[in-house]
Amino acid sequence: MIFNKSTAKKTAEVLLQINAIKLNPRDPFTWASGWKSPIYCDNRMVLSYPTVRNFIKEEIAKNLENEFGKPDVIAGVATGAIGIGALVAEFLGLPFVYVRTEAKKHGRQNQIEGFVERGKNVVVIEDLISTGKSSLVAVDALKSAGLNVKGMVAIFTYGFDISRENFKTNNVNLFTLSNYESLLEQALNTNFINQKELKFLSKWNTNPSKWNNK
Repeated sequence: MIFNKSTAKKTAEVLLQINAIKLNPRDPFTWASGWKSPIYCDNRMVLSYPTVRNFIKEEIAKNLENEFGKPDVIAGVATGAIGIGALVAEFLGLPFVYVRTEAKKHGRQNQIEGFVERGKNVVVIEDLISTGKSSLVAVDALKSAGLNVKGMVAIFTYGFDISRENFKTNNVNLFTLSNYESLLEQALNTNFINQKELKFLSKWNTNPSKWNNK
């Protein structure tokens, strides 16, 4: 669920402006899941642009407080949300931790890095939601550590049916600054894509696991 249409439009606009969105239908990207995709969203690019990162930081902070109340802790999902999560925590004056997809194999073998007490309220920050699987692994780790996860805020979601089902099944409230629908609308309005590409990208989004570019 997006926080509001105005924020969704502006977020899509700045992601396009800094080339965080890549389109390559003829030579599609391969995701970690093995899915083929004509589009790739690299929200790590946000950190390299001060004006953009400040906008993203402040929108996340403002909206998460409105939706969940001010938590005790901010948690970022490694590795993509460590940077923006730390910025949000700094802006709100809150402790920050980050969560790995699995515990380290050496040293202290931590999955959660940083200090946090059991019983504290935490909001999780993520940069991108595809299937939601790795994001929800982080949520499970926090819950296992005795934390009360109020919800998750992400910069962007592809809006796949499988991700909506995963978050619903795990009873996790997810809000995002922008989504795939808003991105395509903004991309079309700014001539980043044309009508033919819009149709192509919309079709991919309905069944990404089975898509090919033939």
